[in-house]
Amino acid sequence: MKVDLLAQRGAFALSAAFDATPGEILAVIGPNGSGKSTLLDAIAGILPVHGSIEVAGRVLDGPSPSSDVPGSRGATRRVHVPPERRRIALLGQRPLLFPHLTVRENVAFGPRAQGVTRAEARRRADRRLEEVGLGGLAARRPVQLSGGQQQRAAIARALASEPDALLLDEPFAALDAPSAAQARRLVAEQQGDSAGLNGRRAIPIVLVTHDPMDALILAARTLVMNDGAVVQSGPTAEVLGHPRSEFVAALAGVNRLEAVGTGDGAVRTAGGLVLRGRGDALPAGAAGSVVFSPGSVRVDAAEPTVRAGAEAGSGPNRWSGRVTELDPVPGGIRLHVAEHPGVAVDCPSTHAVTLGLRPGRRLSFHIEEADVSVRTDHPGP
Repeated sequence: MKVDLLAQRGAFALSAAFDATPGEILAVIGPNGSGKSTLLDAIAGILPVHGSIEVAGRVLDGPSPSSDVPGSRGATRRVHVPPERRRIALLGQRPLLFPHLTVRENVAFGPRAQGVTRAEARRRADRRLEEVGLGGLAARRPVQLSGGQQQRAAIARALASEPDALLLDEPFAALDAPSAAQARRLVAEQQGDSAGLNGRRAIPIVLVTHDPMDALILAARTLVMNDGAVVQSGPTAEVLGHPRSEFVAALAGVNRLEAVGTGDGAVRTAGGLVLRGRGDALPAGAAGSVVFSPGSVRVDAAEPTVRAGAEAGSGPNRWSGRVTELDPVPGGIRLHVAEHPGVAVDCPSTHAVTLGLRPGRRLSFHIEEADVSVRTDHPGP
């Protein structure tokens, strides 16, 4: 899949360029209103675009060589393949199964619409339903299935048409935790390989989600969108492990601090923290950034000898502060201190009880070098 497009939906403008290889899951993350769903609609042919879209070697939007222009050797014409002929499956939060059909008939609907015989469509439907664990429920109506089962049936229906690409728009958002976990495993299993070693045809899968954990679990590469544009892209581990902006850092749930090199292998943040880490070596005065997880910071009671405003311990990667904010997070408490308000630290609930966490409590902090990522400034997505 190769995408390079501009699109307009009302006053909202979208611009995106990327590719996705067969067998790959490409995650697209961003806040509400960033253009994620609009991007999928454009790829699916629902929204007109300027630019080009190519899937499985077919030009779906864009210029295509034309031999039927009289007297114009090598002339080109504009191609737009309608949604129903694109061989692209688009699945959203809602399964949208036909309530009057059985589960088997729902899954067989796509192949039948493509002109496949009734027997072959039924065979494809039964195979896909077995793959998603619904083989024994083929004769039921959608209303007789749970929400998670309906979404699995919708995935089976999308795959039964043997699409050239699969577009998933927040497919786990409406599911409870166990159903979402099961659906994630099912999507992960759809990754094929060009050699066909796992018995599945390799197609690109574009997964839109607002949850970075979906990207981390499923996708080798991730695009981050904001205000209709791609603001960062690359390997998921790099995009989420070292965001290039505070916006992406907020999505990924990590601390990102601007810093400059000190000349001795460490960096100093704008707030005065001196940190050592892994990654790039910043020369003295060179601009860069450091990133670390709130959960990687060790929290202890400040030593009685530490005065207000002084640093606990000695050397880089250590600091102290007075607690100003406490907020619950899964498994513990997120805290901020007056001295470094831009740094979030997560303290496990059992340790928080031991420390007697409360506003005004003085604490000391330490983070290992291996948990700090250091990068030089790197413009562009």
